[in-house]
Amino acid sequence: MFESVPTAPPDTILGLTEAFLRDERPHKINLSVGVYKDASGATPILEVVKEAERRLLATEKSKGYKPISGDPAYGRCVRELLFGAGSELASGDLAATCHTPGGTGALRLAADYLRQQHSGTKIWLSDPTWDNHGKVFKAAGLECGTYPYFDAAKNGLAFEAMVEGLSAVRAGDTVLLHACCHNPTGVDPTPEQWQQLGALLRERGALPLVDFAYQGFGRGVDEDAVGVRALVDAVDELLICSSFSKNFGLYNERTGALTVKGKRAEEVAAVFSQLKTCARTNYSNPPAHGGAIVTTILTDAELRQRWIDEVAGMRDRINGMRQLFVETLAARGATRDFSFIVDQKGMFSFSGLTKAQVERLRDEHAIYIVGSGRINVAGMTETNMGPLCDAIVQVM
Repeated sequence: MFESVPTAPPDTILGLTEAFLRDERPHKINLSVGVYKDASGATPILEVVKEAERRLLATEKSKGYKPISGDPAYGRCVRELLFGAGSELASGDLAATCHTPGGTGALRLAADYLRQQHSGTKIWLSDPTWDNHGKVFKAAGLECGTYPYFDAAKNGLAFEAMVEGLSAVRAGDTVLLHACCHNPTGVDPTPEQWQQLGALLRERGALPLVDFAYQGFGRGVDEDAVGVRALVDAVDELLICSSFSKNFGLYNERTGALTVKGKRAEEVAAVFSQLKTCARTNYSNPPAHGGAIVTTILTDAELRQRWIDEVAGMRDRINGMRQLFVETLAARGATRDFSFIVDQKGMFSFSGLTKAQVERLRDEHAIYIVGSGRINVAGMTETNMGPLCDAIVQVM
């Protein structure tokens, strides 16, 4: 049976990391995969995470299974981050949360639910979007469409075109939105634009599905939830996928969540029951350790504040690298204006480099970035900034 199986192509992003690891050139730079690095080029474990783990090690009494939907305390912590600690949605019965294996697990759980319970829905993705989005939804059997998002000429949000594109969405369709730090562009709607989008989706009868992977990396933990909270005010129903890989540094713990918000408690309970059925037949129940870390931190006032401070430190370093990137490019002779990169938010910069230029960076300079021109700014350091900018100026 195995003789006829073709070799699958490498993953667009993770495949670059595999190629990077095989590259023997000592000066190589990996700015492809979305992983935060500190000034030394290491992906650190947050100090507050280590403290939470010390407490867990001292108090943990069992390695028993968690419920299918995870620890209820974890779910409450997730909803407080989404809706605010004082929101009724954090503790009431109009929202419920499933602990999932990472943000990708949340997306797949949402996809399976939509396919099984809303089989006629078409899911609309921004153009561009994270490369894996379409693959996840198509693997679940959903039809995907796209709506305009990025204005390459202005290096900003194509909001009028976005609104026009979403005006064609049918009632019962699903629209995927990035809550903040849009991947790959780093360009987000303003609070006022979020309100307009919420009103439009309500008018169209569409279901928002929000991917919230970078909370705290844009403007702040609460500030980055402005889009989610604007949608909550505008629509009765939505799904939100959370990831704690970046803002807690829990990449290999696979810690995420899928939250459903509805109009009536009995409807939320019904959807939640279907999500648990999908989870049971997929991964059965979630991994416990990452969720326990998040819960330990967010339920302790001192640890929570230390976490907020560490997230702010990561955010400030990324923004500092954005500024240094633009300044160094100019100093090394770049004739193109890259100042727009300072205004982008989150880990990524949509640089405008062509596929041919990206290939030259890899082949001639051992610099690995995604073919779309997306650069992981969080992987830049003061040490690699000069060689990086020299190479970019050369291929341009």
